[in-house]
Amino acid sequence: MGINVSRTADLGSNQWLQRFVGRQHIAHDDEAFWNALLNYNIVLPENSQDQLNLDSRLEALCQSFIGNNLKTGNFGSLVTVFLEKTSELLSLSDQESNMHVWQTFNALFIIRSLVKYINETGSEFQLLQHFEAMPNTELLQAALEQQQQTPAESATIAMEATEQSAAAAVPVIVDGSKFETFIDALVNLIVVIPVKEFTYHLHLEAVNMLITLLSVHLFAQQPTDKSIVFRTVFKCQHANVLMSALLHFVSRMVEVPHTMFGSSSAGSFVFGIAESLLSIFTFRKQPDVLKAGQAAGGGELSQRFRTHYPLANQSLLLILILTNHCTAQDNAYRTSLFSCADSKDSPKQGAVSFQIDFSAVYETLCTIVTIDQATLLLYLLLHRNERFYRFVMQQQDLEQLVIPILQTLYNAPDSNSHHIYMSLIVLLILSEDEGFNKNMHTIMLKNITWYTERTISEISLGGILILIVIRTIQYNMLKMRDKYLHTNCLAALANMSGHFRALHPYVAQRLVSLFETLARKHTRLDAQLKEPADSAVFVNVSTTPEDMLQDLSVLEEVLRMVLEILNSCLTNQLVYCPNLVYTLLYKRSVFEGFRSHHAFQDVIQNIDMVVGFFSSRLQRVQEQRGELGVNEVLEVISKGASQWSSDRLRKFPDLKFKYVEEDAPEEFFIPYVWTLVCKYGCVHFSSESIKSVTTDVAC
Repeated sequence: MGINVSRTADLGSNQWLQRFVGRQHIAHDDEAFWNALLNYNIVLPENSQDQLNLDSRLEALCQSFIGNNLKTGNFGSLVTVFLEKTSELLSLSDQESNMHVWQTFNALFIIRSLVKYINETGSEFQLLQHFEAMPNTELLQAALEQQQQTPAESATIAMEATEQSAAAAVPVIVDGSKFETFIDALVNLIVVIPVKEFTYHLHLEAVNMLITLLSVHLFAQQPTDKSIVFRTVFKCQHANVLMSALLHFVSRMVEVPHTMFGSSSAGSFVFGIAESLLSIFTFRKQPDVLKAGQAAGGGELSQRFRTHYPLANQSLLLILILTNHCTAQDNAYRTSLFSCADSKDSPKQGAVSFQIDFSAVYETLCTIVTIDQATLLLYLLLHRNERFYRFVMQQQDLEQLVIPILQTLYNAPDSNSHHIYMSLIVLLILSEDEGFNKNMHTIMLKNITWYTERTISEISLGGILILIVIRTIQYNMLKMRDKYLHTNCLAALANMSGHFRALHPYVAQRLVSLFETLARKHTRLDAQLKEPADSAVFVNVSTTPEDMLQDLSVLEEVLRMVLEILNSCLTNQLVYCPNLVYTLLYKRSVFEGFRSHHAFQDVIQNIDMVVGFFSSRLQRVQEQRGELGVNEVLEVISKGASQWSSDRLRKFPDLKFKYVEEDAPEEFFIPYVWTLVCKYGCVHFSSESIKSVTTDVAC
């Protein structure tokens, strides 16, 4: 099938590419030329170095294209050829369309390469000019005559026409009509043509094309609401079917074929418009490659996902782009994702954009949730799609979702701060459901090999969740010092605290140790502030007393929250948490310095009351039996708990925290999404040309 283009081929000497970017107009119906140009096999770039090599080999051709296309209109001819081939695909059988798919892909690859070059070196207006450019009269006449002449006569006519028009650049009227038609064709290709072995790369190229067009955001200084590319894509009438197709691509997670355009059995491409999108996917889902490495780090999993499931990976990234841009206006893609429903249900309330098998979406997210883009999609669905949130809460295997999220937090030094933050927000959103909080302590786990702080033979999912969140708080105190991260960690623990049950002894120890660690820090900071200003205590000259006062205030908020979490557990679940009572008895001294502190004394009174009640019982038993062992102490606590009444404790409001997205969320999400596109996507952009991604999350 045509010539093979290796990664080292000299593209500048290709006669068909030279003619395409040259000074002659090539009509869209010049079949001989287009068949010759589009008969090639390209080795696609697999990483940024491959892309850099390809870009360097295309540089001279692209410069010629920029200099000549506004007069020749050859880019418009190529777009027309692509449009014609896309429409013809719908009426061809598989056997007939195999060559057609190949040439359509090749046309689209050339278009994407040129769009990428214009985005990186020019402006959006120039991009649209090239889409709409028409040949001037002399070149158009020469092209018509050339098709009727011998090769020698053709060359003479073309040369004369080129000389006449070389200095006369025709002003291009940019009305966007051809560009709109092109976008519609891409959408139709994605949603109507079924994914089969020999169409897989065509679908992938169409998704990559949309990402490349929208990447104008990276290289332009103007806001997206002023961008014609964004306005055209976001006014698309097919938002629901496009979002449906993309989410199906993600959930089905079809593995990339071993060959780009393999043979297939006969059949028709025509699918009824009312036919379920589920039926167009003919591949068996093959997640084994990822499941085998589920315990691996997020970076390694991201690489496998991109390599083995590029269509799912790129579709996921495109979903994130479409749903996180233009949030201030009516965003049909965002609305579509947030109002989709389970295909196995018959929704009775609210508008439904499309239906999809939530089980498949849930299973895929469980498999890949340790990678940034999957965590972000999970966040969007849980936070904004109430139907999906309810579906997740009903699952009996929640550990399949929660454990990978906990692994991300456990491996915090290997994760970026944004991923840690989003993982915590997902836990916070999950903890808003009381059923979830109860279930966490009924799911038992054995031999958790990835948790290496201590060997634990058996622990509840709720117990390991508490351990990981406490560990994240301590990591944040040492490394990140992010107040919002503290807040989200503690809010999740607070939501769950009224349902803590059967806490493992180590979990109880870590809860009280968290207060102990914070208390020591509070004591040190308070002592430093009380020293004279010229004292040597202020070793760090960059830390002012004002900074320390602010740190002390934040620390007191955190300490108060930890005390309220302990109090909530004792108020609601004391009878089920003997190990926590045991630890409080053992560590009662850590609260001594805070009993008279105005910020803590009301909550500590409750803890003191519990400690006092069980201390007196233990003292009486010890007087009768002598020294007690651990099991005997726990036995006394269990018996005492059956006689304890929480009515003795001072009442506090129930701890219920709800995640609320901050104002202008796009300031966080848009740079984050494009960072993920650049880092984990299959389309590699020139980092030197990027202007709009902020430096703290640069690609």
